[in-house]
Amino acid sequence: MKRDIRMLYSSVSFFKIYFYKLNEVKSMEKNEFTKTKPFLICVDSDGCAMDTMNIKHEKYFGPLAAEVFGIQNRDEFLGIWNRINLYSTTRGINRFKGLVLALQEAIANGEEVGDISKFVGWAETTPELSNVSLAKMVEATPSEDLKKALDWSHKVNTGIEELAGKDAPFPYVEEVLAELHEVADIAIVSSANSEALYSEWDRHSLLPHVDVVYGQEAGTKAVCIEKLKAYGYADDEVLMVGDAPGDLSAALKNSVLYYPILFGKESFSWKRLSNEAAPHFTNKTYTGEYQDTVINEFDELLKQYS
Repeated sequence: MKRDIRMLYSSVSFFKIYFYKLNEVKSMEKNEFTKTKPFLICVDSDGCAMDTMNIKHEKYFGPLAAEVFGIQNRDEFLGIWNRINLYSTTRGINRFKGLVLALQEAIANGEEVGDISKFVGWAETTPELSNVSLAKMVEATPSEDLKKALDWSHKVNTGIEELAGKDAPFPYVEEVLAELHEVADIAIVSSANSEALYSEWDRHSLLPHVDVVYGQEAGTKAVCIEKLKAYGYADDEVLMVGDAPGDLSAALKNSVLYYPILFGKESFSWKRLSNEAAPHFTNKTYTGEYQDTVINEFDELLKQYS
């Protein structure tokens, strides 16, 4: 069955596959999630489990933003984009908030991109940073900056579809997820769109190790963790695994635990998650000295790019 499904990728559209998989994959809708284990591990996708973050930003997010908003000094803008989204304390920021920051800095540097106040206002106040939410705003207030932001986001999604077959999980991800799934419920908690999450994780046979998927449409990572905690997990029974400050912030807002996947040291980080961090987590010895140590490592790595 899986073999037949994968063969469809070459002949049907991405969205047909996505909706087919929604019907096939068990317990993937948030309202169907059932707690089956005493622990919950939330895992980010891009740059954490999947080695897709850099290529998405360098090939699609940044260049398409420059194109859609008519950036003149493209090289300077792409440097700004990559610093904000990959190599600073805002690494892993939601795409729309990242776009706001990049455009604001470009404007400060002399770029003329037009009035972006409506888009900035939406990004700062909307409870759902997604294409669906933005499309509703465009319909209600059809300003040029909102239209451009939505056009950019759709173009990014179309570009990301082209990565099929070029993406891959980091080494040890599948083996470690399989191990962790024996003792914990596993949730994808990501700011990526759900279509991409289902496609990428299914293509690399990771979905069997996952119980529920929360993409950008489900809300911020902090909101998603809050929803998952409500299924009956104590603070020290939830571990957020991520590679960005936003992942740490989402964990802290919910008083749950955090384990960093260190960028540039992903293989090491996943092996250590299995050999060291997971035993601390399930033995309830993670809080305190151990968590402080791994978070300090994460902070020191970020400081190198600040």
